[in-house]
Amino acid sequence: MKVNGKHYQTIWLHPDNPAVVQTIDQRFLPNRFIIRDLKSYRDGQHAISEMVVRGAPLIGGTAAWSIYLATIEAQPSNDPRAFIEAAATAIETARPTAVNLQRAVQRMLDALRSIEDHAAWPDAARREAEAICAEDVDFCRRIGKHGLRLIEGISREKPGAPINILTHCNAGWLATIDWGTALAPIYLAHQQGIPVHVWVDETRPRNQGSQLTAWELAQHDIPHTVIVDNAGGHLMQNGQVDLCLMGTDRTARNGDVGNKIGTYLKALAAYDNGVPFYVAAPSTSIDWNMANGLDEIPIEERSADEVAFIVGTDADEVRKVRIVPEATAIKNYAFDVTPARLIAGLITERGVCAASEKGLLALFPDKAPRQ
Repeated sequence: MKVNGKHYQTIWLHPDNPAVVQTIDQRFLPNRFIIRDLKSYRDGQHAISEMVVRGAPLIGGTAAWSIYLATIEAQPSNDPRAFIEAAATAIETARPTAVNLQRAVQRMLDALRSIEDHAAWPDAARREAEAICAEDVDFCRRIGKHGLRLIEGISREKPGAPINILTHCNAGWLATIDWGTALAPIYLAHQQGIPVHVWVDETRPRNQGSQLTAWELAQHDIPHTVIVDNAGGHLMQNGQVDLCLMGTDRTARNGDVGNKIGTYLKALAAYDNGVPFYVAAPSTSIDWNMANGLDEIPIEERSADEVAFIVGTDADEVRKVRIVPEATAIKNYAFDVTPARLIAGLITERGVCAASEKGLLALFPDKAPRQ
């Protein structure tokens, strides 16, 4: 994807220093475009926990590169393997909901386990981290192509008129390594000249919609409008939404989807108004060991400060302002679970399927339980 016309991915190895990984600090968008240096695995852990990076695929990519940094740091250690194991545990626990995080860490550890010479670890870890990121780019591009067919179908029913798509949080380029998940079909539709317009939920309390989705759509000249989180139902009642496209941080085997808080309410409104509600779900975000999302997906609770304060720009200065009385209790649930029955389909890198175990296994027969 592009920033001011220049192509960027969201995380990459420093071109001149192989001991430094670079990423975009999303906390400062849309006001400032800042590239952050990660020089240790703890920098990577901090980037994940403090939302320097966010979005399940990018969290996984950052975890992979953090293990790479740990292999460099482990070289002078008396027990390099113990150092890596401790680093892996710290990285894995940085955030609980996105399954990509744990999966990427385990994949990195698997790549290192058979290598006895710890001096060879950094090269092996670099190759694996690059492979994880390249795979994500490929998956997102393929999700874009499969999701594009949904938009093309709607376009044939209303030729020449803009397709109004509602999204929640940020499931675009900034949430992945490149292209995005839920936004990938929109980017491809725009490239093909299909008129699209995106309703962008602000997505309180971190405002990933108004600050991130709106910013990247603007970078690509895609028509969009920011709305408050609770306006989606009104728009659907009045026929102003043709399609809902959402991302996912963890999808259970039965098709239940864990995503940013507020996704469930959008699914209810879509179901009530006959608006197709699809979730872009790369297989890296599907937890095949989890049978039922409603019962099993862990729901992260984050700091009350995210609700009590809002961050904005005043005369080019980024300021933090309290908007909740100091004595008021706050609960900050970061995610909710949308039951499969409300989801029209899952868009994966292998195609679109029903949000069910049967639907998923039709595309991923290799994940079927062994008899």
